[in-house]
Amino acid sequence: MVLAIALVSAGASGPLIAATAAPALAIAFWRNVIGAGVLAPYAFWRHRREFRSLCRAEWLAALAAGLALGVHFAAWTSSLSMTSVASATAFAAAQPIFAALIARARGQQVPRRAWIGILIATIGVVALSSADLRVSGSAFTGDLVALLAAALAAVYMTFGAKVRQTVSLTPYAVICYGTAAVTLGIGALGAGQHLTDLSGDAWVKILVLTATAQLLGHTLFNQVLKTTSVTVVSAAMLLQVPIAALIAAVWLGQLPTWTAIPGVLLTLTGLLVVATSNSKRAAGSSLAA
Repeated sequence: MVLAIALVSAGASGPLIAATAAPALAIAFWRNVIGAGVLAPYAFWRHRREFRSLCRAEWLAALAAGLALGVHFAAWTSSLSMTSVASATAFAAAQPIFAALIARARGQQVPRRAWIGILIATIGVVALSSADLRVSGSAFTGDLVALLAAALAAVYMTFGAKVRQTVSLTPYAVICYGTAAVTLGIGALGAGQHLTDLSGDAWVKILVLTATAQLLGHTLFNQVLKTTSVTVVSAAMLLQVPIAALIAAVWLGQLPTWTAIPGVLLTLTGLLVVATSNSKRAAGSSLAA
């Protein structure tokens, strides 16, 4: 039940962003500001000694993770204004591919089964992007931006995995969300996107987005990992794609084209193979967008 709630919370992220009439960077900025603001009082009260004891390497790794997270959110949120929720979510879910490639580049052993999954997923990505290219150039560009978001999510998780070996979750989350917010704020100002002139409806949706995907989804996924295999959780997280597509179809009227379905299925099949190829590798594949 807890896992199901987490999946729905995270799966609602794409449709909520697509339905929010606000600049992409403003949406990403405020979800991180509010997320950090909610967690900060508890983190500083409960872990104030830990904050003071963080070494330089831990600070640098946490800040790097936050920077990658901020750029990830910028890419992910922007992609939803260019392509469909189903396609953007499917491409963003390709994070395990990049996580495996980063692990291999760092000299770690990647199972043969994972490479098979990467090949299947890559074929699916090509098929899905080709289908979207026939729809419009904007949809194809959105696919590429969502794929960039997946790569940045893998970078974020790589740094995060290193920090979490010695730093508690809440202090790390506060540093990450805070750094991501600063990154997004600077990006929004540089791009000329306003951060405050938002409608009441946009603020409500940003608050719901923060409460569900940013706080509830992340928290419950971490909670369920205490009693459930990381492989099972990582594989289950792929259900965010059909959940997001279903919500978008019912709420926003975004029905995926028949030509896109084979690509989505191939991508998810490949990612499932990657996520279940090695429990340790699967542990690094979870990020609720």
